[in-house]
Amino acid sequence: MAASCRSALLLLLCLSAGAERALGGADPARQLPILLDAQSTEVDYLKNELLFRKVKISQGGMSVSADQAQANGQSTDLNFEDSHWVFRGNVKIAMDQGQLESDEADVTFVKNLLAKAIVTGKPAAFVQHDPKNGKPVQGHAEHIEYDVDKATIMLSGDASITNGPDDLRAETLKYNLLEKKMFANPSEQNSQRVHITITPPPPTPKP
Repeated sequence: MAASCRSALLLLLCLSAGAERALGGADPARQLPILLDAQSTEVDYLKNELLFRKVKISQGGMSVSADQAQANGQSTDLNFEDSHWVFRGNVKIAMDQGQLESDEADVTFVKNLLAKAIVTGKPAAFVQHDPKNGKPVQGHAEHIEYDVDKATIMLSGDASITNGPDDLRAETLKYNLLEKKMFANPSEQNSQRVHITITPPPPTPKP
């Protein structure tokens, strides 16, 4: 099994180096190596499946870690060019200034970049830190879809977003990570209404 780990990691390094040479002056993020660290691995040649335990996959400032990760429906060669992974147990997806947490995540890699993550939990959660005012934006839902290219997070199923003292709840909410904008489209609410709770600041003490 240790030999399988070494061969998989060696192949991963070769793939990363090959991608860097092929892309040349393309998106700099695609030139960053993809690093995989795991406690153990199993290879099923009949089902074309790779299974990793206590795993962390990272690239630049983004990473995905979980108790277990499984690459399905591809060859047993480790490949991030176009692949689908399922992460289970204590899933954490870290990004610049933020993090997603869930019980399970379906993650898609396209052209050696994490392109989309669909996380589920009871609940799934995300947090985005704001270094300017120190107040994080936090969200919870049964289902969260993270589109990396669009920098958006779609929360559905008892969704909520909290920004400081303000709390917004709906069936479905969309949040743009770059613009820090929140949307609650009426067509996505399944006849549910949007509820907003605004907590007034404490009174200023008299001198």
